[in-house]
Amino acid sequence: MVAAMKRFPSLSVPVIALALAGCGEESAVSPVDGREFDGDRYAELAPYTGRVIDGYLKNARVWLDMDGDSQYTSGPMLITLDNGNEVVLESGEPTAMSGAGGRFSLDISEFEISADVGPNLDPRDYPLFALILPGKTLEEAHSGDVPVEGAYMLSAAPGVRNVTPLSMLARFRRMFFLPDFSGSSLPEGLSSLNLVRDYIQAGDEQAHAYAQTFARFLASQFPESYSGVLEQANANGTERFLSEEAAHLLGISLVKYASTLVDLVDNAALQGGYPNVDIKALSLPGASIDLNDPVLVTGQRIYAYPSSQSNLPISGSSLDESAQLTFFYSEDGRIQSVDVDGCIVPSMAELARLVKHNGYMAELDTQWMPSVSLAFNESLMQFNNDREVDERLEFDWDNQRILFDSATTCHQNLGIEAGSELGGVPEVTYIWEFIGGEVKLVSQMRGANDSLFTREYVTNSSSAVHALSGFSLSDSDGDIASLDFVGGVSACPPPAESDAGASHLVSAYQPYAFTTSSGSLDNAVSELDVRSFGIDLPSDSFGVQRLLRFGFLDQDMAGLPNVNVDSGFEWQMFYEAVEGPGFVPEQPNLIAKAELLRYAGVKGCSRVFEPASSGLFASVRYSYQRLSDHLIGRLQ
Repeated sequence: MVAAMKRFPSLSVPVIALALAGCGEESAVSPVDGREFDGDRYAELAPYTGRVIDGYLKNARVWLDMDGDSQYTSGPMLITLDNGNEVVLESGEPTAMSGAGGRFSLDISEFEISADVGPNLDPRDYPLFALILPGKTLEEAHSGDVPVEGAYMLSAAPGVRNVTPLSMLARFRRMFFLPDFSGSSLPEGLSSLNLVRDYIQAGDEQAHAYAQTFARFLASQFPESYSGVLEQANANGTERFLSEEAAHLLGISLVKYASTLVDLVDNAALQGGYPNVDIKALSLPGASIDLNDPVLVTGQRIYAYPSSQSNLPISGSSLDESAQLTFFYSEDGRIQSVDVDGCIVPSMAELARLVKHNGYMAELDTQWMPSVSLAFNESLMQFNNDREVDERLEFDWDNQRILFDSATTCHQNLGIEAGSELGGVPEVTYIWEFIGGEVKLVSQMRGANDSLFTREYVTNSSSAVHALSGFSLSDSDGDIASLDFVGGVSACPPPAESDAGASHLVSAYQPYAFTTSSGSLDNAVSELDVRSFGIDLPSDSFGVQRLLRFGFLDQDMAGLPNVNVDSGFEWQMFYEAVEGPGFVPEQPNLIAKAELLRYAGVKGCSRVFEPASSGLFASVRYSYQRLSDHLIGRLQ
């Protein structure tokens, strides 16, 4: 057994049959059901054999993935045993090309270890991988060998030696702790099948049709740039390209779309049976994947209820939680919806910023600038009710609209009349268009008797260099508010030596004018921290440009009966400390916490930036996940 390598859950025997063992010399042909042979351990370390199957696949690269990175690793390779001793595999991970009948034989002679070092390595402790090479891997057919057109990758759980699209589905479902019995999320057509056997040798036409469809789907999602590498004349499948996370995302997508693919096959089989399904004629789901596996905002906890007094801001710094946001994404990292327990006021500025990037949150250097509802009594009431989702934002990218559905009383000050349940006609519909590179976002708000009143938000990003953008906001009565930058970003003087290492420091600023129909902020500046922190950021990452503080006016929030403000509001933001446990080098501008305060005017440059001790209207705390972890959570 190996301690330092990544482990995955093993598969249960009933539907996803697993290996028992192989002791001493073994047959060159794996059992039909994919299990290993008798015995507890490999006594003589005979070659580890199996098959690569869509149809039988010849000339596919096969290897045992011993380091858990989903790519072939050459030698020398260091392995740490459970007892702490180390051994070196000079040849790296055992690998071979499959031959006739998809058969492969891996030389595992280096798995034999001196008794004083530790027990022999067991090949059944590691998953098998197979890489199908475009134009080089051949699928055996009745009419002869046929070159496979598109590259894709297959895998099988540790101990399973038939490497097929079905064994890959079984492996990833178990990795994500998904059940494999009838009535679970396993597609009905698969629930009675043995997903790890040789379905060709068993004559199982239904399983073969599913496997062919899965293989075609996997090929459709395989990175074109990787396929280009494998198409080169000297390529043999040992070329490293995918990250471990990218390989997991391919598996996640297969699990997600398995039911859709099975339904396609089942419907086609109604016409002439599974042997006659035209796999190439099936219309597969178009599901692209962001294989970079970015970090995305997946949650916000909003604290805006003053438990010890009747109005805002509070005299201290303690607020109770009054709302919670949960974000949902597709496998390409595009935002799909936001569920709200409690109340929010959607920020047109943030919606427009997302629209400008076509919904891909990872393209924003700072994700989801904070916005809150200060109707705190109503929000807390909704937050504490039995309903899990009180409001929802849904993004309809195909039709260029965003729908805001509310079942609360939180927006009566805006004239919005909400229903008692989610669903039906949305309370607000946002529609956008692009004008000269800028976003024009129109909100249509539903009032009493289904009357509509609108607001129009237009970006002015010509001088914006960070998460805050210029804009104009108006309605049928005229201008409501506007923000215009009046200069570029200027650096602050060097700080005091004792402050140079502070985690948050005002190191730059940019002046702007914020104007409303009832007043303006004079000589306002946004405060930034643009220090590089001495870290070597990846070439494709954002530069460090952390927006720390900016002031604004909001007549809607200021007009609420329990909100006391005269000089305007300000947001101040705090970020994960560089090299801290939550710091993401390629995404250094992710907000960890935001505070809403009274606007305090222009402050000194080069100062240490610290949280407020009193005067809070609200506090927002962020949570993030890798896209792959988010998608796994949705599957579960």
